[in-house]
Amino acid sequence: MPARLKTVIEPPRGLQLPKPAELWAYRELLWVFMFRDVRVRYKQTVLGGLWAIIQPFMMMVVFSVIFGKFAKVPSDGFPYPIFLYSALLPWTLFASTLSQSSGAIIGAEMLIKKVYFPRLIIPSAAAGSPLVDYLVANVLMVGLAVYYGVTPSWQIVFIPVLIFFISVAAQGAALALGGMSVSYRDFRHVIPFVVQIWMFVTPVIYGASLLPEKWRFLLLLNPIAGLVESCRFIWLNQPLDWMGLGLSILMSLALWFVGLLIFQGQENKMADRM
Repeated sequence: MPARLKTVIEPPRGLQLPKPAELWAYRELLWVFMFRDVRVRYKQTVLGGLWAIIQPFMMMVVFSVIFGKFAKVPSDGFPYPIFLYSALLPWTLFASTLSQSSGAIIGAEMLIKKVYFPRLIIPSAAAGSPLVDYLVANVLMVGLAVYYGVTPSWQIVFIPVLIFFISVAAQGAALALGGMSVSYRDFRHVIPFVVQIWMFVTPVIYGASLLPEKWRFLLLLNPIAGLVESCRFIWLNQPLDWMGLGLSILMSLALWFVGLLIFQGQENKMADRM
């Protein structure tokens, strides 16, 4: 009588990097999650997608009054509202992607426990909604440019590249913080604090020129500082800091890779620890 075959399914041992073929096989699930998040975000709201413009607009008004009018923060010769908004727009994309992608992992607890699929899809899909908000909020950016008579540089064609690397950096931070929040729930409380602090060490409400020249190198330690400032320079038709931009791109890729390693280290434990 032939011996019976027995198949044992076990989680992979050691660090396992994502398999491109597996991610491609689940690409439809990625789109389903992404479109679901976009629909749910403004479902049963009165103003719908207008919130993508109203929220950054109100932030621009409040910051312009506090930092532009009262604190007299230098704006390199430009009207402070457009100086602020040109950097606030990419920053909001970064902050929203970081917050939503990291929180999506805990939010998918029941799904993770019941169904197998590459867990990397969850935070990746959560990045879709902030990107849609960013595209809608650009309407206000165009309006400000027309109102203040500011003509963007021809390098505006590179904005999608900058946005891509801003999303990469946000995903890297989200993978690290979201992955760690599976085992250590304290990280859920750390994420909003990290976002708030990160904003003030990024040249959003101020320009790099505000810092003494001997201290400007500290901005280079921030993975998105060069990316956010480059978005501002392009909209205001100012020369780009290519060294700062190149370093930001490299650091964004490094942040994503480190975040991926942390996330992959936690992935096999997710179903058990949630």
